[in-house]
Amino acid sequence: MESFDSNGYRLAYSVFGAGPLLVLIHGFASNSRVNWIETGWVEPLVAAGYRVACLDNRGHGASDKPHDPDAYALVKMGGDALNLIAHLGERRAAVVGYSMGAKIAAHAALAAPQAIAAAVFGGIGIHAVRDMADTDDTDEIEAALRAPDPGAIASPVGRTYRDFAERTGSDLMALAACVRPSRQPLPADALSGLSTPVLVAVGAKDAGAGAPGALAALMPNAEAIVIEGRDHMRTSGDRQFQAAVGEFLSRHFPGKSR
Repeated sequence: MESFDSNGYRLAYSVFGAGPLLVLIHGFASNSRVNWIETGWVEPLVAAGYRVACLDNRGHGASDKPHDPDAYALVKMGGDALNLIAHLGERRAAVVGYSMGAKIAAHAALAAPQAIAAAVFGGIGIHAVRDMADTDDTDEIEAALRAPDPGAIASPVGRTYRDFAERTGSDLMALAACVRPSRQPLPADALSGLSTPVLVAVGAKDAGAGAPGALAALMPNAEAIVIEGRDHMRTSGDRQFQAAVGEFLSRHFPGKSR
């Protein structure tokens, strides 16, 4: 992977193909390889004529991993995506984010709508505008990530996140610092003024995300789809989701003709 400096942090990324730039932004405790490369996203997007950049968010993958929660404000992470676009020599790009990555994509679009031609918010629905940072399960997830003995974790949700973090080889203390900021709400009032074309996509069994249509209704140029039969973890690599993203991008940010 290559790397670049974004406001003092070295962030890792990979680039594939040629054409209009498309930035893929992964979710919490994942990384670009797990979220996008191993799930088969890159090849069809390259074939569709895109230059695909897969970013490892700060605290994840091969990027720097601060242990300070202030480093993980979503607006700062949105700035990382914009900095990558500039680093790659582009003025405009489309962004595809999943879960936390969708919130990061939203903040990038809100901060610099002129730079974001189209955006996909995967794995978030109307609950994304609700403050989840101080809920009981946030406490349980953070405690599970910090637990010195994983066998003592009693919370099922905490156990799930700890297991996933260990499978992805994550820095547990970096994720513990990131979890609460990552659950801050998106600003509903600001979304109402976002004219960027947006696709909101949520799995039918993803109760935690909330309704995708209700989130899309907050934005003037957004649409929503439900990925049938999928929960939060299984939507990210789903072929229905990939096909819907490809069709959406073909209308709003087409790839380079071959």
